[in-house]
Amino acid sequence: MNEPLAPEIVTRIKLLEEKYKNSGQDLGAFLDGLLHDRYLTYWDYIHLDTLLSLQIPYTHFPDETIFITYHQITELYFKLVLHEITQITNHSNLTVKFFTERIQRINRYFEILESSFDVMAKGMEKAQFLQFRLSLIPASGFQSAQYRMIEVYTTGLENLVHEERRHMINDWSSIEDKYQYLYWKYGATEKETGEKTLTLKQFEKRYNPRLLRIANQVEHNTIYDCYRRLSVSDQKNIELIQALRDFDLKVNVNWCLAHLKAALYHLSKKEQAVGTGGTNWRQFLPPSFQRISFFPTLWTDEERSEWGKSWIEELFNNEK
Repeated sequence: MNEPLAPEIVTRIKLLEEKYKNSGQDLGAFLDGLLHDRYLTYWDYIHLDTLLSLQIPYTHFPDETIFITYHQITELYFKLVLHEITQITNHSNLTVKFFTERIQRINRYFEILESSFDVMAKGMEKAQFLQFRLSLIPASGFQSAQYRMIEVYTTGLENLVHEERRHMINDWSSIEDKYQYLYWKYGATEKETGEKTLTLKQFEKRYNPRLLRIANQVEHNTIYDCYRRLSVSDQKNIELIQALRDFDLKVNVNWCLAHLKAALYHLSKKEQAVGTGGTNWRQFLPPSFQRISFFPTLWTDEERSEWGKSWIEELFNNEK
């Protein structure tokens, strides 16, 4: 004789029946599906075999696998950052608590990325790196579309315009006007001729439509806009302000410096002129040259004028 179902099981079945009834579905069909379904495994859930098949070196140097894997891990963290950012910008009733917690999550992701950059600097043989990097031309980390999306979702394009062009901002009326003068484009453009590198041309062909679409969608609804829409009292919340300042520093100073340290470690003065994509990284990476800040009103004039300056001076002095 079958034992009667436990009361808590009966309750759950009734709740499920109500759920599927309200959505016009048949609970019985779903239960039949459960009978035939197989148990979930860890490797199926995270698609482990597929994930581990994506590291495909272009050369025979063993350390290229480290290089590829690290960049793929970085892109996965960028995906998590964008996941948190869109939770903020899509929130219909944003509170300081929710806002702060999501920014703190983002900060943890960038802390991990920054601290892990020694994998790039000291985790590969210099001789191997200098050889296999030549096979990557014109590919470059400069072409990370997710990183550009993080920037576009976080602040208005006027804050991403190259410093030399910011005096023209009042003359521009559209997103497209601002977009053509974003700071990162100067890192892959010949200063004397104004000619774009192949790296930049490839990137713009692939991602310009998408980035411009995002920029138009989030106009007046970036992370910075979400902050400025808060009440006056909420904007003064110390924990939120500190989280946003940390975010700004981690992305626009610390992350740039992590790249710079790795480049200085591997590349001799002869090799330091350009990156694999033709980018002049000595001019492009230092935050004191870019002077990009997502949240300029959260910093004093003195802080903005010294943006990353002391870190850069220390790095280049050590290099000598």
